[in-house]
Amino acid sequence: MDNRLIATSSPHIGAKDTTTSVMLDVIIALVPAAIASIYYFGFASAVILALAVGTAVGTEALIQRLTHQRITINDLSAVITGLLLGMNLPASAPWWLPVIGSFVAIAIGKQVFGGIGNNFINPALAGRAFLVASWPVEMTFWTNPGTQITADTVASATPLGLLKTSPDSVQPLADVILGRIPGTLGETSAILLLIGGAYLVYRKIMSWKIPVTYIGTVAIIALLANGFDFMIMAYHVFGGGLMLGALFMATDYSSSPVTSKGKIIYGIGAGLITMLIRLYSSSAEGVTYAILLMNVATPLIEKYTAPRVFGTGGAKK
Repeated sequence: MDNRLIATSSPHIGAKDTTTSVMLDVIIALVPAAIASIYYFGFASAVILALAVGTAVGTEALIQRLTHQRITINDLSAVITGLLLGMNLPASAPWWLPVIGSFVAIAIGKQVFGGIGNNFINPALAGRAFLVASWPVEMTFWTNPGTQITADTVASATPLGLLKTSPDSVQPLADVILGRIPGTLGETSAILLLIGGAYLVYRKIMSWKIPVTYIGTVAIIALLANGFDFMIMAYHVFGGGLMLGALFMATDYSSSPVTSKGKIIYGIGAGLITMLIRLYSSSAEGVTYAILLMNVATPLIEKYTAPRVFGTGGAKK
């Protein structure tokens, strides 16, 4: 009787990773860049990140309580949504901007579709897109690192903005890579974001396919569009929100393809749309809308890249 066959429902193969452990790894990967933003922009950055994370967690708990669901804030997914939303804001953002953005990200970008695993778009980017559409001035008021935010603070231009309007005035590339530039909190240090991404690949939390094809596509198009000027290409790769988007938002499990071919198509598509916006629109950035558009295209990508089920290939002619 000890060797009797036991039949159980799927899944039959377990894994040691849990949702909480995966999310904790993502938080660990984001912490260096978050600390860098506080170093460059000071206390204002810490306040923005704290408000964004606190509102995200509170909103998720409140909605789950009101709808009589199991409260799942311990899985840390809301913490990541708030952290990413905060890192997509400028240091000059008023206190209510991260609060509204995180509320929209969780309530509309996530919970309205059924919570974690059911959202078809990245919640943090949904919140950011809402803020950009509603308060474009506040969302594009950039300040230099170390600037004390007052009513008399003068806005500065981001490297990509200068590259589009005044190429001769663009900040040194070293400052762009390290993060000593005006921009969102998540643009503080491309090198630290890369280190965080490498950590996730090492931990097998993230596949390299989406970020590599995304960043690679941006690099190739930047080279082709600018006469193989490698310096301009470097500004497009290390400037703006590309690193944060490619490494931490385009790779969202729920809103990106699961097939290998799908991931590559998704990354190439996101890179193409990003560069179309950067080169041919009035905006110097395009990561947010590129990822959101590819999120919407994900079901179609998966439809045509899903592996063929054995035995369904049709009769041979």
